[in-house]
Amino acid sequence: MSFGRPPSINVGFQVTPPDRGSFPLDHDGECRDKMMEYMACLKKNSRTSTPCRPFSKQYLECRMSKGLMERDDFKNLGLGNVDVDTSSSSEDQNRH
Repeated sequence: MSFGRPPSINVGFQVTPPDRGSFPLDHDGECRDKMMEYMACLKKNSRTSTPCRPFSKQYLECRMSKGLMERDDFKNLGLGNVDVDTSSSSEDQNRH
């Protein structure tokens, strides 16, 4: 009686990285404020992400600029058509 995996299960199996790769966690909280703005927007909008896309773009830009993920074009991330007004804060957008 064998208690391990059958030896044939490893034949032909090859580990591959995810399509977008992995990225480090933000242990130092470098982009925490951007993430919190995005999460607050999701909560305010009943978890509908469409009005929160600018916050998502700001968060991803923060991660890319801090080296927490590889830089990529926003069009490849599904955010190419999202404009971000960096002069307004989340408080201004919450008032609307």
